[in-house]
Amino acid sequence: MRRGEGWPLVLLSSKPNPAAEDRARRVEQDNVAALSAGGIPAPSRRSLRGLDWFIFFLADVQTGFGPFIAVYLTTEKWTQGQIGLVLSIGGIVGLIGQMPGGAIIDAAKSERLVAALAIATIGVCALAYAAMPVFPVVVAAATLHAAASCVLGPAIAAISLGLVGPLAIGERLGRNARFASLGNGVAAAVMGTAGYLLSSRSVFLVTFLLTIPALIALSRIREQEVDIARCHGEMPRESADRGDTNLWHLVRQRPLIVFALSVMLLQLANAAMMPLMASAVTARSSQWATVLVAFCIVVPQAIVALLSPTVGRKAQLWGRRPLLLIGFAALTIRGLLFATVRDPYLLVAVQVFDGITAAVFAVMIPLIVADVAFGSGHFNLAQGIVGTATGIGASLSTALGGYVSDKFGNATAFIGLSGVAAMGLLLILLVMPETRRTSMTAPKEMAG
Repeated sequence: MRRGEGWPLVLLSSKPNPAAEDRARRVEQDNVAALSAGGIPAPSRRSLRGLDWFIFFLADVQTGFGPFIAVYLTTEKWTQGQIGLVLSIGGIVGLIGQMPGGAIIDAAKSERLVAALAIATIGVCALAYAAMPVFPVVVAAATLHAAASCVLGPAIAAISLGLVGPLAIGERLGRNARFASLGNGVAAAVMGTAGYLLSSRSVFLVTFLLTIPALIALSRIREQEVDIARCHGEMPRESADRGDTNLWHLVRQRPLIVFALSVMLLQLANAAMMPLMASAVTARSSQWATVLVAFCIVVPQAIVALLSPTVGRKAQLWGRRPLLLIGFAALTIRGLLFATVRDPYLLVAVQVFDGITAAVFAVMIPLIVADVAFGSGHFNLAQGIVGTATGIGASLSTALGGYVSDKFGNATAFIGLSGVAAMGLLLILLVMPETRRTSMTAPKEMAG
């Protein structure tokens, strides 16, 4: 095994290799330059920085929803049943809309325009929540917000791919994850402070105001630098082999099917852990429960911001499978520790493993989809397929995790979730092929 191709056992303990990092950076720069041949301009610093800040402010905007909705509607004298119904409607729309959202991006002539319309829609939804918290308006806002979010995820990945191309996308996705994590953390602090000092309604006014810098950052991305063919996962125009653009050929790709199943197992194992852990912390230390849960949210975000760019670089050096195995291993360990650790303060430290898993999959999901779908012209639809698997796994996780916890206790539920994560690890180890591209042709492991 040559130097730089080994599989490190622990991501955090790997020793830096400046020479290898420098080689990888030069290779990625050469790939971007090569893809820019034939009249396609290389991405400028302005466009790349515009994408950074667009993702940062978009994360700010999206943070204004979620738990803040439940808090706000509770202060408006809504019942828990009504709040649950609204959240369920948003969740169902978000699940159903994954594949149509990807198909819309694949059909779009300007991903920037679609993204701008989606952000404007979310801003209007935030104003609707603040202005008229009545059932019909809130349901309509929740539906529109979920539908717009189904478009925004694929749009970000498509713009990223259109800017840098498939051979340099790994490090770009790492930067995306870093700025999204920073945006989430900053927004949670700002909105929590606004809600405390002013009112829960002010959170949605702040959300609306944040759509303005998001749109300004989006406008900084130059339209002519976002290659439409690459956005949709098509082969570059100068390539002699444009790949198989048949949709049926894409959905029958073994790596896509196996990866979608593994992501479903990931969410099945992961989604219920945080709610169950929050309940356990509240039962053991109710006085400090809110603070401890807040730290349990902040710690993984900090880990994601720290590690994501490294994950993107290592994905091209090591391949995708080693990092997927690290992500699933961290999730498996986290579940076992939640089942055995009793000290509420140590549970915060356990969340480091959540950060490792989140950093890996924030980069790996769009990256592996780009690997598999490249040449098909249906990159964003493939993202929708994996997104649907994500939604199914998350929906089943909270229901099954809650049921097992009620019947057999939290420890049994965490052990069961850890077992599901171990199944995902075995699926990657035994079935998932390597999808890393070192050229504009498919890897040998993906052939056939």
